[in-house]
Amino acid sequence: MKKVKLMGVSAAVLSAVALLTACSSSNKGSDTSTKAPTKYAYVYTTEPSTFDYLQSNLSADSDIFCNFVDGLMENDPSGNYVGALAKSWSVSDDGKTYTYHLRKNINWANADGSVYAPIKASDFVAGLQHAVEVKSEMLYLVQPLISGLDDYVTGASKDFSSVGIKADDEAGTVTYTLNNPAPYWNSLTTYPILFPVNSDFLKSKGEDFGKVSSPDNVLYSGPFVLSNFTSKSVVELKSNPSYWDKKNVHITDIKWNYYDGAQPASLFTQYDKGVYTVARVYPNDPSYKNVEKNYKDNINYSLTTPTTYNLTFNLNRQAYKLTKKTSSEEKTSAAKAILNHDFRAAINYSIDRISYNAQASNEQGGKNQTRNSFTMPNLVSVDGKPYSDAVKAELDKIDSSLWKDVDMSDGNNSKFNESLAKSEFAKAKETLEAEGVKFPIHLDLPQQQSSVVLVNQAKSLKQSIESTLGKENVVVDLNLTNDDDFYAATYMATSGEQSDFDISTASGWGPDYIDPATFLNIYDSRHGDMLQTLGLIGTDDQASSPEQAAAIKAVGLDEYDQLLDAAAKITDTSKLNDRYKAYAKAEAYLDNTFIQIPLQTAGGTPNLSNVVPFSSSYGLCGISNALTTTNSRLKYTKLQDKPVTQAQYDKAKTAFLKANEKAKVLDEVKE
Repeated sequence: MKKVKLMGVSAAVLSAVALLTACSSSNKGSDTSTKAPTKYAYVYTTEPSTFDYLQSNLSADSDIFCNFVDGLMENDPSGNYVGALAKSWSVSDDGKTYTYHLRKNINWANADGSVYAPIKASDFVAGLQHAVEVKSEMLYLVQPLISGLDDYVTGASKDFSSVGIKADDEAGTVTYTLNNPAPYWNSLTTYPILFPVNSDFLKSKGEDFGKVSSPDNVLYSGPFVLSNFTSKSVVELKSNPSYWDKKNVHITDIKWNYYDGAQPASLFTQYDKGVYTVARVYPNDPSYKNVEKNYKDNINYSLTTPTTYNLTFNLNRQAYKLTKKTSSEEKTSAAKAILNHDFRAAINYSIDRISYNAQASNEQGGKNQTRNSFTMPNLVSVDGKPYSDAVKAELDKIDSSLWKDVDMSDGNNSKFNESLAKSEFAKAKETLEAEGVKFPIHLDLPQQQSSVVLVNQAKSLKQSIESTLGKENVVVDLNLTNDDDFYAATYMATSGEQSDFDISTASGWGPDYIDPATFLNIYDSRHGDMLQTLGLIGTDDQASSPEQAAAIKAVGLDEYDQLLDAAAKITDTSKLNDRYKAYAKAEAYLDNTFIQIPLQTAGGTPNLSNVVPFSSSYGLCGISNALTTTNSRLKYTKLQDKPVTQAQYDKAKTAFLKANEKAKVLDEVKE
């Protein structure tokens, strides 16, 4: 899964609050000790590829380096945007100029925690320039926003001083000038594309900067430093003695052990032994009887997150290493079927999402995790109502026969409609047979064979589609493979031609800022960041092949681009309602293409935990929050020596929700 910040791990495996201690959790009570634990351990499931936080957009990387670095702002445990490296900030009356005043006595630290140099305003300029030089996967976030940046990136300008970022080291200020107002700008400062880098250190390291081979290949501005990374073994961090905000760092040692998903019960076993202080537990696993026996009053369901995981169609498949197809005819038939709107609609309505998600927990967890929209339903509001309501209204305008019975909110199975699936398939079959397509259509679905939960989900998906549409019509071929081949064909694929599947559930997306655009621009056929999951490459980067051009036109992405452009033009902060309505129209169009089918969100699953409930930072975007899949940002987090009880969790949740309603977001000024 990309983003994410978000998301090199499986939501099914690691949606628990992953804040753990190495202290014993054998006592079953609910009282916290007078001396709270300070060490914790849990698991990581996907190998990090780089610790260059200005380059990578993979959550497999950011789940770790989010602890190394700070940005200008962060989220506190109530969800407020508060100063991190910036102590205060302001925005101009026209909404185009943001000025941040840095704190005094903030320092870069070496891996051993010693001070390397002060953090300066000019380090933010160096950071953005480095991001351009390494062709950061996150440039799409700021390239159209910061004045002059697009010209510099595209080569129209050779002078970086023409870019709208200025630093005054003496005054300690960083100023950004935007092309247009962006009311979500402050939320972007929690994302690493706007983080600083020390230019002297960067130059001294050269190509080694950010390499995972040594903790000494990066500098640290955040709450923790890396002490050890051993591939497919362990990641270890220690608190940063040079950190500016040590009072809010309550953990001294972090340890993540590599976990391939082969034995889900091992998470509980290690928790019960006191090795882990959080455990994702699985009601479908035989071990669950011991969970209920020993921890009946300690099983809590976590909050769901903004992240959305989809079933993705490969619109222009070129790789066939992972396939069970036996003839070119099967390849051609699948390719034609995937480009047929009615066929994709039939697949959409044939999927029992609650059953699919329940493979990771139980029916309650499956219901909690079921998502029907690309954008988190209440990310923003339209006319005082959830954004998803506006999307539904637009869908009804497009085709009420397809959408009249669908509820776009989370937690319902209204998109599972067997009669509608059959009728849509009948229309598709008639058209496809006239085109010479042979049935059944074989759809390759890759999955990592080591993960019991993910394999069960894949089997559930296969059973749901085949039983609804008939094996004589559609066969889902599971291609179980090792982790390396699986990731190369899906999550780690960097181009459309590397994406080796017909359908995939390997990728998802979480918001980079508080605006629907963050979920929708990623499918822009010109430069969308997730086009590779569709088997495509941005037309701004490379001229389309005839096959890709035909695919884009067949599914209507060219018209989708126009809807995105119309929404993006509404930048007046007094007309946010109009902006969100325009994006709702674009999202409804995207929904109705069925090129990606929302299935799941992270969280909402049963866990055991020794983490003080809601003590971590909370935000809907950026890496400085507790909503990455593994909740890996550990600043603010507090531990207790006994498992959290349901009563304790419920009380803390009530207090959190009340505080979060009043949280300061968007562009509130602090001077």
